[in-house]
Amino acid sequence: MPLPRILLVLASLIALLVFTLWLLDSLSRLSGLFATYPYLGGILIALAIAIVLSLIGLLLWYLVFLPQRSDRRRRKIEPPVAPQDKTEAAVKNIEAVRQQLDQIQDEISRQELLARSQEIQQNLAKGELSIVVFGTGSAGKTSLINALVGRMVGSVGATMGTTTLGETHRLQIKGIDREIFITDTPGILEAGIAGTQRETLAKSLATNADLLLFVVDNDLRQSEFEPLQMLARIGKRSLLVFNKYDLYTESDQALILKTLRDRVSGLIANTDVIMVSANPATVRLATGEQVTPDSDIMPLIRQVAAVLRSEGEDLLADNILLQSQRLGQDARRILETQRRREAEKIVDRFQWIGAGVIAVTPVPVVDLLATAAVNAQMIVELGKVYGCEINSDRSKELAMSLAKTLVSLGIVKGVISIVAAVLQVSVVGFLVGRAIQGISAAYLTRIAGRSFIEYFRQDQDWGDGGMAEVIQRQFQLNRRDEFVREFVKDAIDRIVRPFQLEDELKESPLVNKGRPQP
Repeated sequence: MPLPRILLVLASLIALLVFTLWLLDSLSRLSGLFATYPYLGGILIALAIAIVLSLIGLLLWYLVFLPQRSDRRRRKIEPPVAPQDKTEAAVKNIEAVRQQLDQIQDEISRQELLARSQEIQQNLAKGELSIVVFGTGSAGKTSLINALVGRMVGSVGATMGTTTLGETHRLQIKGIDREIFITDTPGILEAGIAGTQRETLAKSLATNADLLLFVVDNDLRQSEFEPLQMLARIGKRSLLVFNKYDLYTESDQALILKTLRDRVSGLIANTDVIMVSANPATVRLATGEQVTPDSDIMPLIRQVAAVLRSEGEDLLADNILLQSQRLGQDARRILETQRRREAEKIVDRFQWIGAGVIAVTPVPVVDLLATAAVNAQMIVELGKVYGCEINSDRSKELAMSLAKTLVSLGIVKGVISIVAAVLQVSVVGFLVGRAIQGISAAYLTRIAGRSFIEYFRQDQDWGDGGMAEVIQRQFQLNRRDEFVREFVKDAIDRIVRPFQLEDELKESPLVNKGRPQP
C-alpha cells in the first residue's frame, strides 16, 4: 500500500476513535434525559451506532473495494502488449495472409500477395540487413554510395543487382556477421509520369529497408519532409545525411545542420543527422593548381556501424514484422473491397425484390412486415459474404429490429415524402400510389442493406452509437438530390413501366377483341 494511503488510514482510525469516545461521553451525559424520555434515548443510541457503522463501512470501502476497482480499471485501459518475439509474430501474420488468399477471387492480386509473402519468408531465412539510400536525384545519393562502398569494401565496381536507376552493393562492417546490402533508389520529386513511377519505386524500396539513409544537400523542403515524416511514422529507422557541405562556408554549414536537426526533432535524433561530403568539388590553390579533396564520410560510416552493431537484430526483426503487417493490411483491404462489391450486388438485388413484393400489395402504405421478410433473407446472404453464419430466427429478429428503428427515427415517412416529391413530376394517374410504395420499399431496403454491411464489417457490432446511428448515417448518405433522381429514374424503369405496359395491353383492341361488350 502506498505511504500516503497508509497515513490517511491511520488518521481516519484516530479520528474514528476520538469520535466514538466523544459520542459515548455525550450519551453518558444525557443518561438522565433518557430516564425521562426512554424512546428518545433509544433513537439517539441507534443513530449513534448507525453513524459509527457507516464510518467503519466507508473506511473498509476505501481500504478494500476501491483499490480492487482501480486495479480493474487500470487493467481495462492498459494498451495491448507488443509481441515479445517479433519474428514469431511476423510468421503468424504471414500464415494468416496465406489463409486469406483462398478467399481472394482476383488472381492477379492473389499471386502478388503470395509472391510478397514468399519474399518476406526468404528475407527472414536469409537474415540479411538492408540499407536503402533515399532522396532527390540532385542530392548526391549515387556519389554517397560509391564513397561508402569504396571506403568500406575497397571496390565500387561489383554490383549485386539493379533497381531500374540504382544499384545494390554488399558492405562489410567489422563485428557484424550478417550480410549487409546497400541500395540506391531512383530520385524523388522528378517531373512527369516517368518521374512519378520512379518515385513510387523509391518509396517502396525505402519502406522495405532495415535502415534508411535520407540524403539532402541543403535544408529540407516541404516536399522532402513529407516522405521522411511518413517513413518515420511507420517506424522506419532513418539517418538524415546532409551531403555536399563543402559547397558552403563554415557558418552556413553550422546553420544548415542546426536547421535540419530542429526540423526533424521528434522524428530523428540529433546524433542521426550527419554532415558529409561524398564527392567534394575541385578547388584551385593559390599556386593555380587544381585539387580534388578526399571524400569526408567517416562520420556516416561510424554512425551506420554503431546503429547496426547495437540495433541490427532489432531492426531486422522490426522490418520483417512491419512488412508482414503491411502484407496483412493489403490482404484485408483487397478482401474488404471484394466483399463490399459482392455485398452491394446483394443489396441491389434485394432492393428490387422488395420493391416488387410491395408494389403488388393492395394496401395504401408500405408493408413493413413484407419488407422485413425480404430484409431477413438479405441479412442471411450478407452474413455469408462476411463469413458470419446467421440463422433464420436471428435474421428475422434483426430485420424486425431494423424496421422498428426505421419507423421510430421517422425515416420511413422521410423516404416516402422524398420519393413522392420526385414521382409527382414523373408518374401520373393511379400508378402514383403503387409507384410510391414500391420505390419507397426499394429505398428502405437499400438503407437497411447498407446498414447491415457496416454491421458485418465491424464483426456484428453496431458501434458506440448503436443501430440508430448507423441507419441515420446511411439515410443521410443516400438522400442526396442527384442520387435520389437517378434512383427513382431506375426504379421507374424497373417497377412502373411494367405496370404501364400491363395496363396498355389490357386496353389494347387486340386484347379486347372477341370479349363480350357490356
